[in-house]
Amino acid sequence: MLVSESTSALIGGLGMLALGISWLRRRQGGLRLAQVGWVFVGFSFFTQAWTYLEHDDLVLTILCTLTLPLACWAAWFEKTAEEEQHKALVWARGTVAFAGGPYMLVTYVPYLSVLAIWFVASQSAWFLGFATGQEIEIGTTWVNDPSGRVSWEEWEGNRWFATDFTGEYAFQSELLLADGGLIGINFVLACTAIQSMVLFIGAISVLELSWKQRVRALLLILPLIHLLNLFRNAGLIWMHMNYTQWDLWGMSVFEFGHTYVARFVSLFAMFLMALIMFEMLPSMHRHIMALTSPQSKKRST
Repeated sequence: MLVSESTSALIGGLGMLALGISWLRRRQGGLRLAQVGWVFVGFSFFTQAWTYLEHDDLVLTILCTLTLPLACWAAWFEKTAEEEQHKALVWARGTVAFAGGPYMLVTYVPYLSVLAIWFVASQSAWFLGFATGQEIEIGTTWVNDPSGRVSWEEWEGNRWFATDFTGEYAFQSELLLADGGLIGINFVLACTAIQSMVLFIGAISVLELSWKQRVRALLLILPLIHLLNLFRNAGLIWMHMNYTQWDLWGMSVFEFGHTYVARFVSLFAMFLMALIMFEMLPSMHRHIMALTSPQSKKRST
């Protein structure tokens, strides 16, 4: 990495804060603050590309690599955007700040990370047990500390802020059968769908709408994402438990389902939910189209 994980988190946090303040001060301008915020956030995500490259995740490596040039473009576009595009950029400031900020808190505060994992893992296990009649329990939560893999109870690290971990995932909770046998699947933060939920929270909460409209949209979309994620998790666990001999190009049914099928289905579901949001919240659709359209009205001077 170009900088340490803690430095990257600090830069990203400052960038989110700058974008959030610039959104709150949107009627007074906030141009310079927004430009600094875009560059800081882009650089923070850019530094994560090396981590994903080490774990052979080509998709996330490419996406993280693109964040810095895209952020620099947004910083430049803040000054040159036309009227409708500028309104969309202001919305984007708030979306990144109020989606990225909470996500960074959950990611870098171990208490919140583990709580999110336990919350979703327990419900996924219950959902699978209800559907199949097979009781599933949550076992030990492991921490990938630089000093070695230790249980959550024995871990002596800072539980309010931590960035120094080994492996791809900082925390992993085992799933066990009722007799104590290992299933062979661990729950991590990526299994909670927190990324998708905070994205919609950020995008909806900063729209110029009444609070009732925003609350109504969030009450529709967040439980839907959560339920779909529980179904996804339970389905992957069930396939792993029942198709033990399945193999495709050296991948188990869980690896294939998790890496390819589940991602495709999740993206398709996100696309459908976005279409629903566009119908309920046409201003969101206008902002996205403005950011991707080469022409719009000139900004008033």
